[in-house]
Amino acid sequence: MPLIAEAEKRFSKFLEEKDLKLTSQRRTILRQAIEANGHFSAEKLLEISKKADSTISKATVYRTLALLKESKVLEEQDFGDGRKVYERAEGRKHHDHFVCIKCGKIIEFENEHIEKLQDSEAKKQQFKIVYHSLKLFGFCKSCG
Repeated sequence: MPLIAEAEKRFSKFLEEKDLKLTSQRRTILRQAIEANGHFSAEKLLEISKKADSTISKATVYRTLALLKESKVLEEQDFGDGRKVYERAEGRKHHDHFVCIKCGKIIEFENEHIEKLQDSEAKKQQFKIVYHSLKLFGFCKSCG
């Protein structure tokens, strides 16, 4: 529950700075997004949000998703298939992704050696990394 409270606090402050309110519908969408496991599409968020509040519209979900992304509560990912998916940014460690080009399965992984190689190469190139996203495309075990 502290994760939801922290995300709600961050989102509420962000909205306040933009002269917007944390409406009950935005709160519901936020909670559904934070409680979702892994990656989810806007359509999936709409589906689960409507179960919690049937008055939530597609437009409200899309507008709220944009705000959640801008506030850094959610991260948007594009895995090369033309659709965006989201994952919570709050309470998660940095990770990278393997993406199956056949079934669309997404496997998250962490590898300290890769991170150190990136940092070392950046230092050699006199480049300051602000953020990065590593996505490797291929075939999962089932599709291999």
